Amino acid sequence: MSSSDNDQQKQGTPKQQTAEPIVLRGMTWNHTRGFTPMVAAAQRFEELNPNVTIQWDKRSLQAFADHPIDDLASRYDLLVIDHPWTGFAAREKVILPLDEHLPAAFLKDQEDNAVGHSHTSYHYDGQQWALDAATPVASLRADLLEKKGLEEPQTWEDLMALAEKGLVAVPSIPQDTLMNFYMLCSAMGEDPCVGEEEVVSKAVGIEALGMLKALSDNLDRRCFDWNPIKVYEAMTRSDDFAYCPFAYGYANYAQPGYARKLLEFRDTVTAGPKGEHLKTTLGGTGLAISAHTKHAEVAAQFVEFAGNPELQASFYIQYGGQPGHRKAWTSESANHLTNNYFTNTLPTLDRAFLRPRYHGHMFFQDNSGAPIRNYLMHGGDANTLLDHLNELYVKSRQN
Repeated sequence: MSSSDNDQQKQGTPKQQTAEPIVLRGMTWNHTRGFTPMVAAAQRFEELNPNVTIQWDKRSLQAFADHPIDDLASRYDLLVIDHPWTGFAAREKVILPLDEHLPAAFLKDQEDNAVGHSHTSYHYDGQQWALDAATPVASLRADLLEKKGLEEPQTWEDLMALAEKGLVAVPSIPQDTLMNFYMLCSAMGEDPCVGEEEVVSKAVGIEALGMLKALSDNLDRRCFDWNPIKVYEAMTRSDDFAYCPFAYGYANYAQPGYARKLLEFRDTVTAGPKGEHLKTTLGGTGLAISAHTKHAEVAAQFVEFAGNPELQASFYIQYGGQPGHRKAWTSESANHLTNNYFTNTLPTLDRAFLRPRYHGHMFFQDNSGAPIRNYLMHGGDANTLLDHLNELYVKSRQN
């Protein structure tokens, strides 16, 4: 057994084993990427620690983004959470700071090998609250583009031309619509939500809304009820769509045999005055420990076990997971399993915009996507919409 094998075995073993049975409960979300790798990692952890049982439950992707984590933390030991909850969680003390329960060397390695702002996204008030990496990326059906004699889009203009042919799908439920608005504000030169009184300047906000509206006018109306998973399912189950310009990445759909048709994942198109690749909005599926757990030491050992870079680059991906450690993203075996998903999208991750995580931001996030989606579907006055968003934003900062 190699030294790294020994390290992995040790990381899966609590410091003080007892014969007393220990049961941990975890909550993640209902997709192969969210559920299966947690169950697989738990199974292996249980094999190394026969007195420990880890039971994983799952909820919908929408509930994953929306459901208050203080309620979940009261019922579960382990939580997969979205990083905008970090400020709330830190203030309300509903999850445990990992730096008080995990080895400093382990967390330093995670920080040194972070993908973009993924590690930082769960760092708040000087402490680390979870581990993760995800952002919207582009995806395509190479077979459909080739069949139709079309090229993969490289610029926003290319994207619009393909959208006008009815071949583009974009997840456009409120949550994803807001993330796309953030992205286009950044493309126009201003990251959103950095000031005190407005989400973004009127000039940039109107430009971003106009670009998103023009694209949305060419989308199948079903997109307004689709999250990223439903877009990927539509792209692989049917031959209606050949390209998605930005949706939170799921390496599962790049793995041969997972779906009817294989997706290839790419960096985003270029746009904006500087002609740079779009800076998408960082997502989050971080593994955290409930402050209510009665077995914090064992829960921390599982987090360390699941975050082991060797496990993440192989076993974790084999069972549908998406790693947070850079060594896994650059691993030859990981990319072989996923048709180079990780190397193709790593630049997008490294460039991603870190959205706000202050205590009241979930109020803004929960209430601002729907009016933007309504504008994209039915039109309206962009100035009035931006005024409404600013009211929500100011209120959220006063929370």
